[in-house]
Amino acid sequence: MLSYKDSLKILKETDALIEGHFVLSSGLHSETYIQCAKLLSKPNKAKIICNSLANKIKENFGKIDIILSPAIGGIVIGYEIGKILNVETIFAERSEGIFVLRRGFQIKKNQKVLIVEDVITTGKSSLECSNIVTQANGDILGYACIIDRSNGKSKIQNKIVSQIQLEIPTFNKENLPKHLQNIKAIKPGSRNL
Repeated sequence: MLSYKDSLKILKETDALIEGHFVLSSGLHSETYIQCAKLLSKPNKAKIICNSLANKIKENFGKIDIILSPAIGGIVIGYEIGKILNVETIFAERSEGIFVLRRGFQIKKNQKVLIVEDVITTGKSSLECSNIVTQANGDILGYACIIDRSNGKSKIQNKIVSQIQLEIPTFNKENLPKHLQNIKAIKPGSRNL
């Protein structure tokens, strides 16, 4: 499996790790943003990361019936992991602000579901996907992501398997460090699309 150092090197080489002032989809502010779309736009680099993550998933979870990913950020990573593991892969998308299954996707009763996304910070998108699984009477195996930047503060109670854990400080609007107060914040995430 790929080391922390090698994983970080790939993120930097693909410009997936960027600096500035960002408002995350959680509403928190950060001076570092992970744009996994940049990684995934480089298939040869993404393949290395995805193969390593797939090996970690195999080690940590038993039989997986279906992979569920949140749109937009989780679609490609979910697909790639599904392809490597030969597991059906679907995605949830927002309708009136709530994640739902569309396009004929469904989760059957007792199906073992792994929720896969690109980055987990607070776990909000993953937990919204969990609601879909619970409503369908499926079984949530756990969660997997390329980057876990939750610093153990995610609302997710189940196991999270990640390719890399990054400790990136986040701030509420009210407690921004002085150097971020002077930089215009941008909101690069997909939650409000």
